[in-house]
Amino acid sequence: MAPRTFWVQEIRRASSERPVVWLSGARRAGKTILVRSLPGARYHDCDLARVRRALEDPEVFWRGEPPGTVVLDEVHRLIDPSEALKIAADHFPHVRVVATGSSTLGARRKFRDTLTGRKREVWLVPSIAADLDDLDVKSLDRRMLHGGLPPFLLAERPRDSDYEEWMDSYWARDLSELFVVEKRSAFMKFIELVFAQSGGLFEAQKLAGPCEVSRPTIQNYLSVLETTLLAVALGPYHGGSAAEIRSQPRVYAFDTGFVAYFRGWESLRDEDRGSLLEHLVLGEILARFARSRVHYWRDKDQHEVDFVLETGRGREPVAIECKSAGAKFDPRGMRAFRRRHPGRRNLVVTLRGDGGEARRFGDIEVRMVPYLDFPALLEGWRDTR
Repeated sequence: MAPRTFWVQEIRRASSERPVVWLSGARRAGKTILVRSLPGARYHDCDLARVRRALEDPEVFWRGEPPGTVVLDEVHRLIDPSEALKIAADHFPHVRVVATGSSTLGARRKFRDTLTGRKREVWLVPSIAADLDDLDVKSLDRRMLHGGLPPFLLAERPRDSDYEEWMDSYWARDLSELFVVEKRSAFMKFIELVFAQSGGLFEAQKLAGPCEVSRPTIQNYLSVLETTLLAVALGPYHGGSAAEIRSQPRVYAFDTGFVAYFRGWESLRDEDRGSLLEHLVLGEILARFARSRVHYWRDKDQHEVDFVLETGRGREPVAIECKSAGAKFDPRGMRAFRRRHPGRRNLVVTLRGDGGEARRFGDIEVRMVPYLDFPALLEGWRDTR
């Protein structure tokens, strides 16, 4: 597989800022292949008993490592992974560590120290636009329908058994190591419903009945999905007005391929593309910005904006809508948002044409941006965060 240049650069950037880089990502997102492609990095697979034995005495292990980048893949397999990483960060400045895992760092009970001040986190989301160039994928329909996990994206056509095998592996290797979930059938039903409704407002009570569990259990299930990187719950952007939604999250599944699978889609209509485009746009944002900076907006008159991205130190809100074509954009939601939250950066990300042109809709100006041009805008905004 070709090197994924965007992510190599992200790891380099993070490593230049802190001695430890925590590379997280869902199962089969490509973490191992990515870290093996890091130029000059020395790779250690913590699934291997000999590597775990060597790291039982971290001080001896790190003293034996020459200067440069050291990869600890599946680092949570160690008895005390946080000690190994902390000792490297505090006492061996000649090494830079890249550690991988399939969940957020603090989720593992073994991590007694979350390495505050010693680490940068990089979240390997399913394939973004830069990856499509590296993987030689020309079709956005393919990316949306197959999903962004490289084995699925590059397959002739993912089979139902591939998704089922992935879910079984997730349950056995990711979920069961972190949480005690007593009702597998209820949890799997929850995943099915969340993925099928991906991009919608999260209503715990409506999910409790079909899953045959309590509302608090549903809330706990959502927390599990977030911790294991299978879902993103976006909070609403608001200014405190009673007319705005202020607490209910909007939940997105981690990958379009699984959304299409749980919705039963074997081909895409134009309205399907518009829905899945939201997931692609969210992936581009999360590859560059912390989750705390991205929201959605909605008021009680049903006006809404897909994403509100806070940029720069002043947290200026960028309003972002996603449409398969610019002609489908209805400006009422964005205009209602700007009446409450003034700002100048209003975007409609599209799949086709529209060439970056600006259009006037009453008192606001909106820029139409093709999806493949959207990452360059994000890079410019990231330089000012």
